[in-house]
Amino acid sequence: MSVRVIGAGLAGCEAAWALANHGVPVLLHEMKPQKYSPAHHNENFAELVCSNSLKAQRIGSAAGMLKEEMRRLGSLTVDCALQTSVAAGGALAVDRKAFSALVTARIKAHPNIEVVPGEVRQIPQEGISIIATGPLTSDALAAQIAEKCGGLLSFFDAAAPIVTFDSLDREKVFFAARYDRGEDDYINCPFNQEEYERFYEALLEAQPAPLHEFDHPEQNVYEGCMPIEIMARRGADTIRYGPLKPVGLRDPRTGHRPWAVVQLRREDREGRLYNLVGFQTNLKFGEQQRVFSMIPGLEQAEFVRYGVMHRNTFIRSPRLLESTFQMREDDRIYFAGQITGVEGYMESAMSGILAGWQLARRLQGNPPLVLPRDCMMGALCAYVTGPGCADFQPMGANMGLLPPLGERVKDKQQRYEQIAQRGLAHFEEALKEQGVFTTQRTKGFVP
Repeated sequence: MSVRVIGAGLAGCEAAWALANHGVPVLLHEMKPQKYSPAHHNENFAELVCSNSLKAQRIGSAAGMLKEEMRRLGSLTVDCALQTSVAAGGALAVDRKAFSALVTARIKAHPNIEVVPGEVRQIPQEGISIIATGPLTSDALAAQIAEKCGGLLSFFDAAAPIVTFDSLDREKVFFAARYDRGEDDYINCPFNQEEYERFYEALLEAQPAPLHEFDHPEQNVYEGCMPIEIMARRGADTIRYGPLKPVGLRDPRTGHRPWAVVQLRREDREGRLYNLVGFQTNLKFGEQQRVFSMIPGLEQAEFVRYGVMHRNTFIRSPRLLESTFQMREDDRIYFAGQITGVEGYMESAMSGILAGWQLARRLQGNPPLVLPRDCMMGALCAYVTGPGCADFQPMGANMGLLPPLGERVKDKQQRYEQIAQRGLAHFEEALKEQGVFTTQRTKGFVP
C-alpha cells in the first residue's frame, strides 16, 4: 500500500524521501505547475520563497546543530544544499534554482516515489497521508484542514527584493564579510549619517501594498521575517542595529565603520543576482524602486524581483498531534512542515524527516523513534507537539529550547558549542540504542 504525501515542499520531499528509503511506496502529490500559490513561481519542488539562506553552518549554533542532526538522519535537502551552496560567510546559502532542480531530480529518480501532479482539494478518506502543504495551502484543502483541526491560526511572512550585480555602482559598494568571516562574501552598501537619515524618513513615508486579511498586519508578523518598514517604525536605530548594523565592517574608501550598511547576498553561483539581506517588505513595487534606490550603490539598481508579503497558516499542533506528527484523533493523518508551527526552511524539512521516519517505523512494526530533549530535533518536536502551550506561535531552532548545562560557562560561543556537542552525543546514543544507523559527519558543517 502506498502512502500519500501531499505537497512537494521541503517537508513533503523529506517525508517522501525518508519513507522511500525505508522501502515504503510513496505517492507524492504536488499542484505545481498546474496551480501556484501567491508566493511560488518555480515549477520545481522545495522552492525557497523568502530567502536563499539556510542560516549558520557552525555546529555551535542552533541552525548548524539542527542541520547536522538532519544530515546524520539522511536529509535530502541538507545534502542538496551543500551541493548547490553559494558564498555566504558563515551561513549556508544556496542557488535557489539549482537547489530546487536538484531536489526535484533526486525525488523523481527514486524508484519508490511516484509524483502525482495536480491539486488535492480534500483530505483523503482512505489510507495513510502526510499533509505537508505548507503555510500557503490552497483554499479548498485549507478549509478541510480547518474543519478537521478546529480552525487555523495565521501570521504574515515576507520576502526581500533581488537585484542584478551589473546594475550596482561598484564605485560605492565594497565586498566584505563582517569580522572577515568568509572570503568577502557580501556586497556592502555603506551609508553616512545624512544618507541614512534621508533613507529612513523615506522608508517611514513609503506606501505599503494593501493586505485585506487583517486591518493591522504588523500585529501578526513573524519576528524572523519582519518587513523592514514595520521594523523601522520602532525607532530610527532599530534597523541600524538590526539588519543594517555596521559592526565588523570598514569602508575601504574612508577606513572607518559606516553609519549603517545594507548587505547583499549572492542568489546564484555565478554572482549575477543578489538579494537585500533583511529587507523583507510589503511596500508597493513602485515604492520599493523609489526608496531602495536611495541605498548607496543601488541608485540604478535593476530589480528582477520585488519583495512581497503573504499570510501563513498553521494548526494548533500541541492540541492535535502526537510526538510522531500523527493526529491524536485520526492516526491515518500526519502533518509536516510549517503548517505544524515550525518556522524556517530547515525546521520545516526536519519535521518532514521525522514524520517520514515515524510512519515508516510504524508500518514496519517498530516502536516510535524517541529523540532526546537536548538535541535540536527533539527540542523542536517537543515544542510543536508537547501539551501545555497556551499561546502557541511558530518557533524556529534556537538555543533557548535546550536545557542548560550543569555548570555555568560565561563565554556564549563556548557555552553553545558545549550544548551542541552534548546534544549531538545524546542524539547518537539514542539512535544507536533504537537500532538506527546514522551518517557520521564527513563533510559540511564545521565545529
